[in-house]
Amino acid sequence: MASLHTTRRRLGACVATVLAVTVGAGALAAPGAVAAPAAVAGATAATADEAKLPLDADIVSTGDTGYLTSRKGDSGTPVLEWHTYADGSVRPIPSGTTGYDTASDAVVAVDSDGTVLLWDMSAGAVQTGAIDLAAEFAPGAKLVGAVGAHLFVSVPTTQDYHELWQLTQADGITKKTKLTSGGYNLDFKVVASTGHDLLVLGSRREFSGATFRTAYWKALTNVSSGAVVDRLGAEATGPWNQNSTGAYAADYKAWSEYPAGSTQLVVTTPTVTKRFTMDGSLSGAVIAGIAGDTLLYGVPGKAGDATPSPLYARLLTKDDAAPYQLMDSFSSVAHAPDGSLLVRGTTADADGLFRITASGGARPDLTLVAGTNRVMPVKVTGANVPTAVNLEQPGTTVPMEWDLSRADATVDLTLTHPATGQKLTTRLAPPASGTRFRFTWDGVLNGASAPNGAYTWQLTATPADGAPATGSGTFQVAREANPHDFNDNGSTDVLARDASGVLWRDDLFDWPSGSQINTAKRTKIGGGWQVYNRITAVGNVAGAPTGDLVARDGSGDLWLYLGKGDGTFATRVKVGGGWQIYDKLTGGGDLTGDGRPDLLATDTSGALWLYKGTGSASAPFATRVKVGGGWGIYNQITAVGNIAGGAAGDLVARDTSGVLWLYQGDGAGNFTARVRIGGGWNAFSHLAGAGDVTADGRPDLIAYGPNGTYVYRSTGSATAPFSRQTTTLYAGEGSTFNSVV
Repeated sequence: MASLHTTRRRLGACVATVLAVTVGAGALAAPGAVAAPAAVAGATAATADEAKLPLDADIVSTGDTGYLTSRKGDSGTPVLEWHTYADGSVRPIPSGTTGYDTASDAVVAVDSDGTVLLWDMSAGAVQTGAIDLAAEFAPGAKLVGAVGAHLFVSVPTTQDYHELWQLTQADGITKKTKLTSGGYNLDFKVVASTGHDLLVLGSRREFSGATFRTAYWKALTNVSSGAVVDRLGAEATGPWNQNSTGAYAADYKAWSEYPAGSTQLVVTTPTVTKRFTMDGSLSGAVIAGIAGDTLLYGVPGKAGDATPSPLYARLLTKDDAAPYQLMDSFSSVAHAPDGSLLVRGTTADADGLFRITASGGARPDLTLVAGTNRVMPVKVTGANVPTAVNLEQPGTTVPMEWDLSRADATVDLTLTHPATGQKLTTRLAPPASGTRFRFTWDGVLNGASAPNGAYTWQLTATPADGAPATGSGTFQVAREANPHDFNDNGSTDVLARDASGVLWRDDLFDWPSGSQINTAKRTKIGGGWQVYNRITAVGNVAGAPTGDLVARDGSGDLWLYLGKGDGTFATRVKVGGGWQIYDKLTGGGDLTGDGRPDLLATDTSGALWLYKGTGSASAPFATRVKVGGGWGIYNQITAVGNIAGGAAGDLVARDTSGVLWLYQGDGAGNFTARVRIGGGWNAFSHLAGAGDVTADGRPDLIAYGPNGTYVYRSTGSATAPFSRQTTTLYAGEGSTFNSVV
């Protein structure tokens, strides 16, 4: 991994440390050095298009008036270019040089002969020096850092040992100061600065008896005084290498170490030292800098490469702060005199050069300085989809939102109910502004209220110029149980058998529209139901979430059909025989107050019998208990649930003159004295207790006949229990069905 050369913010107008860029695969600033001409070519003012950053350009350095980039020219020769902030002009630096991050308007570059070339870009690209390090010091002298025009040089002595020198050229005078005080120093690297102070990493050879070891140290020095390096703390601070980076701010000093083959980022304050050990994916992590109280780090990639190499951030003021991704990728970093950072990389919606500044808050600000012509791939960058959806209230809608990196994409959404395989697929309308796509779900799936349970969402965004991006997630839909619901969506289902013996299920929408109850969709359950002379919905008698059905055949056998929750029924189970003694059956209401629905039957003598629900699928009803006699005066009885607010489920009964009577359950399997509801009910051929049709918390009644079908909405009153509402159910089909339950 090539070196990333970083500095740290400075608090005044002084320049910050700059570090040489190592040449090689993945280099983060300038490529390798070749011969350089002695003068800088004239600047060319940039048009709006020309001002864009070349795709393969990396950031090298930045000052107050502009910034320095490096890219490969047409012949593969490295090209350094100075970009002026004021007018966007681009001024080439002699090609073939390696640039250094000086954190100033000084450009420092080294040619293939090892000559250091200096320019002052604030004064119109004036060349201020050309220094042959070998001539000034000794063959093998190398630049290990720069702060403005202050150069820091590692000078070989004897037996491969080195000294650290500072070299400054001003007014034609070259000043050299030795910063190390002797000893067996092996190597140096200037990794960061703030103001005039520098953070230096060093290594030296120490002898212990007949053996020796390499000790590693860190130290501070100052560009103004040329002070001798002042080492910080113990020398055994952990190994570093030429990939090591650092940061230096008013409140923090940071550097990278590599103990036992791992990568650690070390951050110190006057009172505490924190060590962050990188996992395997970040074994090559470098410190990009510190913005305010945020440490920036990551594994740099290659300029213009779409391969993710994220820049991570970690707040240092909270010990439990989790790292987060600030940029999708980055390849190089330079440090400005004001303490901000210029980072070459990408975000979800842009590729180019970004400035990172401390915001005063927990997260630094990120702004685009110069973009490339690269078209960014579309990405799903955020989703706001509720994880739990309650569709119980009528008219409930579910707002969903997704953020994309670009708005110029075709966006398709699919909602799936895995339990049934039902899907909703829709194309989202593009936003009027911004990149946030929205969809408001009305809670309808395949024409009916959406069933309960787990859902998945899948978003696919397809741009015209690239590969699609996807996002996915899950949410949960919940509705209160309805005893007359067979497909687990909380809304009433009504079953009807036609003359040919086919049983149909009509799903109702349980939110009235203009005082009318509308049907959702009709589904064929199956044929052959003409073998039964009595069919009744009995609610959840076997413990499952959805309602069940019982049917009596011509021989008097009673059969139980357990609801499967998808609108269909399991294979029938014989409950018992001898049921031909009854002329009327009704079920679905809880008459005993135990939370389970029960079954009522009247025999030909007029006796009313209660079969208490047990919750067992194999034996769903307890031994019958006689409720009373005299029920032969009624030609229809219907268990309607608790419609009047009493202790348990209620019963309505129609006499032969068409008068309907209300019997309120007392919770013990008996009924209070009957109350007359009204006359004219002989206009209907079937009355069905239909559960809560209108989603108001009270069960309702459906009346079917040749003159129309109506929903009688429960009012909660014992004296006037119903309010009639129109419905589209069975419109024009008043004589089509011979059984409605």
